[in-house]
Amino acid sequence: MKNALSNQPGASATTERGMSAAAYGVSASSERLAIIAVALAAIISAALLLWVVGDVVVAAGFTAMTLVAATLMFVARQILPTVSKSEVDFDWSLVRMAADAEEMGVAITDRTGRMVCANTVYESWFSGPAVPPAIATLSPEDIAGLTAAGKAAWRDGAGQMCGLKCDSLRLNVDVARAGRLEGHLVWKFRPAAQFDLVGEARRLITGPAGMRIGEAGIMAVLISAKGRILTGSREFAIRAAGRLEAPIEGREFVSLLESDSQNIIRFALEGRAGPPLRLLQVPVDPNDTESATFILLLDEDANAGHVSSGSGATITSGIQAMMAKLPLGLALADRDGRLLFLNDAFCRAVGIEPGSKPIYPGDLVLREDKAAVADAVRRHANGQPIKSDIAVRLIHQPDEPVALTIAGARGLGEAAVLLSIKDTSEESRLKKQVAQQTKMQAVGQLAGGVAHDFNNILTAIIGHCDLMMMRHTPGDSDYDDIQQIKNNSNRAASLTRQLLAFSRQQTLRPQVLQLPDIVSETSSLLKRLMGETVVLEVRHGRNLGAVRADPGQLEQVIVNLCVNARDAMERGGTLTIQTYAVSEADVKSLGTDILPSGEYTALSVADTGHGIPPELVSKIFEPFFTTKEVGKGTGLGLSTVYGIVKQSGGYIFADSPPGGGTQFVIYLPVHRQELGTPVAAPAIKEKSSELWGNGLILLVEDEDMVRAVAERALTRHGYDVLTACNGEEALDLLKQNAGVVLIVTDVVMPIMDGPAMAALARKTHPGLPILFMSGYAEEQLRKTISIENVNFLPKPFSVQQLAEAAKQALAPHE
Repeated sequence: MKNALSNQPGASATTERGMSAAAYGVSASSERLAIIAVALAAIISAALLLWVVGDVVVAAGFTAMTLVAATLMFVARQILPTVSKSEVDFDWSLVRMAADAEEMGVAITDRTGRMVCANTVYESWFSGPAVPPAIATLSPEDIAGLTAAGKAAWRDGAGQMCGLKCDSLRLNVDVARAGRLEGHLVWKFRPAAQFDLVGEARRLITGPAGMRIGEAGIMAVLISAKGRILTGSREFAIRAAGRLEAPIEGREFVSLLESDSQNIIRFALEGRAGPPLRLLQVPVDPNDTESATFILLLDEDANAGHVSSGSGATITSGIQAMMAKLPLGLALADRDGRLLFLNDAFCRAVGIEPGSKPIYPGDLVLREDKAAVADAVRRHANGQPIKSDIAVRLIHQPDEPVALTIAGARGLGEAAVLLSIKDTSEESRLKKQVAQQTKMQAVGQLAGGVAHDFNNILTAIIGHCDLMMMRHTPGDSDYDDIQQIKNNSNRAASLTRQLLAFSRQQTLRPQVLQLPDIVSETSSLLKRLMGETVVLEVRHGRNLGAVRADPGQLEQVIVNLCVNARDAMERGGTLTIQTYAVSEADVKSLGTDILPSGEYTALSVADTGHGIPPELVSKIFEPFFTTKEVGKGTGLGLSTVYGIVKQSGGYIFADSPPGGGTQFVIYLPVHRQELGTPVAAPAIKEKSSELWGNGLILLVEDEDMVRAVAERALTRHGYDVLTACNGEEALDLLKQNAGVVLIVTDVVMPIMDGPAMAALARKTHPGLPILFMSGYAEEQLRKTISIENVNFLPKPFSVQQLAEAAKQALAPHE
């Protein structure tokens, strides 16, 4: 390779001359020793020759010839260059090939500073085999650093230089003395590891670490030296631009902020309603003044946004505002257990006025629970940030325990404990309503079952009374007794009807009607019932929708409510009956979860009496519950009202503020009659003389006394009767007797019930009339029986009613 060192000025030339002089000094010293050795050898050889030959001339000539030969050899060595055998034999191409396998630049120089080998990486970085340290593309400062590293390598065996600038690269240089005689320097150039502070800052802000910072209430943004946003955290984007997807990169940072006359900084989007901000400016790279990129951390100003707790503790306004908006009751306490903050939901849950603040959590609970609460607060304040639930009884609600959640708090200033309690007032109210509905349903099922069994007994009693009265005429000694038995039986039957009404299992004859018409028909009766001390006021609204209900049952509802209102106004008062329309919007404004959305026609019955105690309001619709004296009420009036309204698809609510009277409001859904639906014609009552008939009737009844009465009643009206006690026996009789014209059957029977038996009978006798007898409601039975063209007879019934039902069932076939 060409020696480029001689063309370099300054320090590199000095280094070359120094290296050459050092090499020359070593060489001259060795040559002087060789001359002295040759002269001594010549003198010794001449002395030996003189001693052997004895001729001075011969000895002097030998000596002179030896010295001349040595002089000629010295002169020849000085004139002709000497080449080391090792250098002649060494193959530098192998060294270059090995150096090319490295990913760093490698160069080798000899003692004279001449480059003897360099790899491809070195030549690509420095545009050819330029000799270090005198590389033409380097600055004087870098050349001086390389020269110092080379001197250190010759002196100590190794040298180093960091931060060599080569275009856009930053290189670290290692220099080592090497070779067989350590006559060469090996230069290694490695790229310096560079840390992208700006890129790392971007990843910090937009990555998981930035999310954790945001959760701590800190917003972060990265801006350039010109004040433009490079990136920002999600919290910053939401607060500054209003939404997470807003394009904030490239915008001027100051354009998103504003300041007032007091130099308080806020987000421009939030205006003066927003909380003050505190800006912390942190340079990304203090040594790099060219890029001048900074991170700004923004949080609420500690001075303007903290609220004193009165005990020296502070809570940031952001945390306070967040906790105040949450529907969950939250409170903060310090390590000593003193309350620092309570939100409105917590105040409502514990029964105190918002804004008032007790000193300790134990002030909110009963004395028996104070120690447990204080111990839990102290344990969580000094322990791990975990949570636990304890059951406590509040002072304002001592009967119902509530769950108080206590957890250790960290990072909230002086606050060390977080207390949480749920406002269960609404939940408790709903639970009571659900429990009440469940209880009413269970009681209704029980009442319906009792009434059904009682109806069978009353059917037998009334039937036998009718049969006995057929054999006696008025004036007989037994006639009055039989009539009294029948009257009492009918009274008992009215009680069973009330039970069935409560259980929503009575038979209704619904019609499409207007509520004002029903109220008008009962007004004259109500005026007589109210007496002179009660003023009756009737008001009707406009645009009332029609409802579908049994008019007779609605009259009973109105009468029962008005009689109860009269009894509540012992000293007189005003009874107000009002009808009005309720729209869907009105239903939503009521805020109740029980009343479905829709249009209703409402009936309100309000009095000015003494009202109902709050603890009894939930029980007034239960059967046999009454607040009247013994003998003045059965407790079935309001339960009957409840059952009729519910069976008609309506809803009833009672409102009785203390001392403010009582108001019952009934909501009946507006009926929308479909086009083409026929209007039911009123039934025409048969005359007793037209109840006689003929034909074979199959009577199916599991109750012996009812079956006996029905058989005798049908026989007395001219029918032939076959009896069966269950469905299977009835099917056998039907196969054996082809002349059956009517099946009269009970609904609920053992082994095979009435509907199942009737369905099988219709397969062999498609047009056979069927009359069902049941103590349950006809509407309820029609929903469960999928047989067409059947008739129903409710229990209890008289002999005449059974004959009328049989005649009506046979009428289409006669």
